[in-house]
Order: sequence, then structure tokens, then C-alpha cells
Amino acid sequence: MRTHLRLPAAAVSAVLALATLTACGGDSSAVGSGGKVKIMVGGLDKVIYLPAMLTQKLGYFTDEGLDVQLLTEPAGVQATTSLVSGDVHGVVGFYDHTLDLQVKGKHVQSVVQFSHASGEVEVVSNKAAAEITSAKDFKGKKLGVTGLGSSTDFLTKYLAVKNGVRTDEFSTVAVGAGQTFISALQQNSIQGGMTTDPTVAQILDKKLGKVLIDMRTPEGSKAALGGPYPSSSLYMNTDWVNKNKETVQKLANAFVKTLKWMSTHSPEEIAAKMPTDYAQGGDGLYAKAIESTLPMFTTDGVMPADGPETVERVLRAFNPNLKGAKVDLSKTFTTEFVDKAK
Repeated sequence: MRTHLRLPAAAVSAVLALATLTACGGDSSAVGSGGKVKIMVGGLDKVIYLPAMLTQKLGYFTDEGLDVQLLTEPAGVQATTSLVSGDVHGVVGFYDHTLDLQVKGKHVQSVVQFSHASGEVEVVSNKAAAEITSAKDFKGKKLGVTGLGSSTDFLTKYLAVKNGVRTDEFSTVAVGAGQTFISALQQNSIQGGMTTDPTVAQILDKKLGKVLIDMRTPEGSKAALGGPYPSSSLYMNTDWVNKNKETVQKLANAFVKTLKWMSTHSPEEIAAKMPTDYAQGGDGLYAKAIESTLPMFTTDGVMPADGPETVERVLRAFNPNLKGAKVDLSKTFTTEFVDKAK
């Protein structure tokens, strides 16, 4: 009997990403022939970044005459590194990196804002649930994040500081997402951590932990962070955007069309369009994960009012790079392209 080894879609994408970057690193100064664009995603199988793959599956990139290659990295901070180094044209990741990069002298802007909530969830293991009942209990604990310097790292530190716990009084541990996060929770390498769906849905389904802070809705983000929190977006180097406006407009057209499609279709219909390997816990659980996360998405790609101010306030609470530094929020995003797409 022959056995066929089937790699998960995210793993295959990671291999393809490595091969592509090795072959053509630093070649993102212009769009290739036929409108080829390389976009790095901070985890293609994460529901918070679902519009990237969904746009490809719906054929909207092709409709715009674009040949888009979607690559994947397990954490947004690594995806950002690929953009800064010139390996890709854009990143689907968290908007907050645009502020962090600006104070480091790198000018990057969000051109399509996918969300108006963070989409993140702080979970705690069943073993630690009795001693971690709020962010005030983070002191002395090991908390999982996708990567050090990632948006989950930023938000975890903010929640701690907001609740009277200094960043040196607990540890953040880079455990990625999916199975690596779940294994760390099971082995007590972390007592809790910040992650997204479908990882959250799998943890709850396996009864390995519980939700402590839910930021998948605008209301949940406002309660935890004090306002709308624009997170997943398409961001690109500002100079590149200015030199390639026609291509950026086509990308905006495709993504806005996807966001509108998502707002008029059920979680089950959305799940059916995605690669089957993304449904690690089964089709039903994957659809449930999408349903829980859908409220975070915008329908038009526009930056939410007061969103950038919320992100700046959150980052300034703990990020030494921003303390005393001036940030020009108007240069961290643009609505030029999504306004035309509408």
C-alpha cells in the first residue's frame, strides 16, 4: 500500500518563500513582466490575514491583470524584515509596524486596511487559569507570542503595562502559531499567550485553555486597548508606492472587492474557497474560527477614524523606540487607492 505524504499548505508556502527569496533576494525595485508582485504574509493560514489568499482564490488579482505571488513567514516581524531588505513588494501584516519603522528611519505605509480590530486573543492554559484571571496576573509568567518584536509581543506588553505589570516582570516567548503554540501550552513552556484563529478555535476545541481577553471584535479591542485598533493591512515602502501607483491601485481594487465579498457571504462559503489544509481542525471548526474573526474586518479597506492614534498610544506605553520620538501618522497610511476602488 502506498502512503502519500501531504504537507500542510502553510509549510509548502514557507518552502516556496525560502526558495524564491534565495533566488531573487533584493529584486523588488520594480514590478516584473506581466505585473508580477511578491507579497509576504505574516502567516498565510491565519484567519486575520485571510483576505490575502481569498483574493487569489477568487481570481481578483488575475482580473486586475496581476500575477501575485503570496509568500509566508510565521510572524509579522519577519515579514517586515523581508520588505525592508527589498525581497518583496509588500506585506500583509499589522499596521503598527509602520509606526515602529518610521522612528527607525524607514518609511512604510498601509495602502489597504483590512481590519479595525486587532483580531488577537489572549488565552491561558487550564493549568494556569486559576492564577491568571486578568492581565494584572502576568507578573512572573511566561507568555507566548508569535515572535519577539511582533505585534503580539507589542500588544502583550501593552496589556501588562496598562494593568500595572512592568515588561521586566514577565517573559514573552516566541512560539509561533498553530501547533507550535499549542504544544508550548500543553508542555507548560508558556502559561498563556496571544494568538489568533484558527489556533484559538483548536485550543478551545481540545479543551487545553480558555479565553482571557478577546480582541476579535471592535468592541473587544476598544475594551482592551481603548479604541479601534487597525491591525491586518497591506503595507508597502512609500517610495515604491509613489513609483508604482498603477500597480498599487490594482491591488487595492482586488482587496476591496474581496472585503466586500466577505461581508456578503457566510463563514462556510468563505471557508470553502480557502485551501483545504488550512482547516486543520476540520471544516466545521475552521468555519467557526472564521465566524469568530469576521467582525474585525472592514468592508472598504479604509483606515478607521482614530485608529492610528490608538496604535500610537499603545506603542508609546512600552516601546522605547517611540518614547520621545515624533511620529507623523499621516505618513503611515493612505486612503488614496481604496477611495478610488470604492
